[in-house]
Amino acid sequence: MNSLLSDEEHKVVGSIKYMPAVSIIQPFEFKKSLKKELLYKLKVVAEKVEQELSKNYPAAQVLPVMNKLHHLISNLSYDTHKKGIAIFVSPLVEKVFYLDLPVEEKLVIDESFEIRDLIYSKKLNIRFLVLLLSGESSRMYLGRSSSISLIKSEVSDNIAAYKRDMPEKMTHFTDPAGYKEVLLNKFLYHMDERLSTLLKAYSLPVFVMGAKRTSGHFKKMTKNEKSIAGYIHGNFMEATEAEIHQAMEPHLVNWRKIKEQEVLQQLEKAANEKRLIHGIKEVWSAASREISRLLVVEKDFIFAARQGANAGRIYKDDLNMAYPFYIKDAVDDIIEKVLENEGDVEFVDNGVLKNYGRIALIQHYRPA
Repeated sequence: MNSLLSDEEHKVVGSIKYMPAVSIIQPFEFKKSLKKELLYKLKVVAEKVEQELSKNYPAAQVLPVMNKLHHLISNLSYDTHKKGIAIFVSPLVEKVFYLDLPVEEKLVIDESFEIRDLIYSKKLNIRFLVLLLSGESSRMYLGRSSSISLIKSEVSDNIAAYKRDMPEKMTHFTDPAGYKEVLLNKFLYHMDERLSTLLKAYSLPVFVMGAKRTSGHFKKMTKNEKSIAGYIHGNFMEATEAEIHQAMEPHLVNWRKIKEQEVLQQLEKAANEKRLIHGIKEVWSAASREISRLLVVEKDFIFAARQGANAGRIYKDDLNMAYPFYIKDAVDDIIEKVLENEGDVEFVDNGVLKNYGRIALIQHYRPA
């Protein structure tokens, strides 16, 4: 039978687990030529950590933290294509996560680890495709939060190239308007085919920019309507890349909503494939297994809990922090487990996951 800890025992356990807890988040897009620079940066961070800890904690607490931090830094794996690292150390805990998401430098010394802040700190990784259309030509761009760049292609992006492929009888149309209509549709058909090819390489939302008439024709005949996030009307063929990006900005304001819709589509697809777990207790149990691909959680969802006799089960906490199996926030612990198993995490606005118990986990495919 479990007994509650005394006040003094609780203070000791609490101080060991949470005080001090050091969170270090660093960009880590490794190149061999930059290894020394990365090590130097981490050494500087470690020195700063030691200085800060020494101001506020006794040597008996600082030493084990610094030993663990130096051990992690000296044993980092550089054989990775990850974009960031997160290091978490306390007197009892030492963890490092290699992250697929771009991050900004951050150092936090507090009573608990900054797992949520780790996810919040990632730069909004906005990426999209732009299909620029006119009645005469077309261009494709890869867009990011602050810039766009032209995607070069061997496929002709000028309507003149498709005149040669028109049947001879069509080139002698007595109805010039009808001929132009057929030629435009042929041109747009090939641009849509090119878009289909690009979407196999870039699974991203697409914005179509062009005159209303041309965009209208394209909208009627495209096979990629599910990937199109919006149509922006205007003549942009003479615009610079900076001007095109500026025209995109009002649409990027709503990017979070677009991303949430994408996430919900992923959840629905996973549910149909029997790969979706939802609800805090069910997700807690599933997250311990190495099958986590994507965790989706509402940004302010916190769940204080206590662990059952079986480590895979938790219960809503009705006691207090003195309980020996008290979990300050089960959601943070789930995030740690998912990251440890090389899964990813997405936060959505409150209420978006009301049909999923505020938290959901997509699992990898498992062999039958």
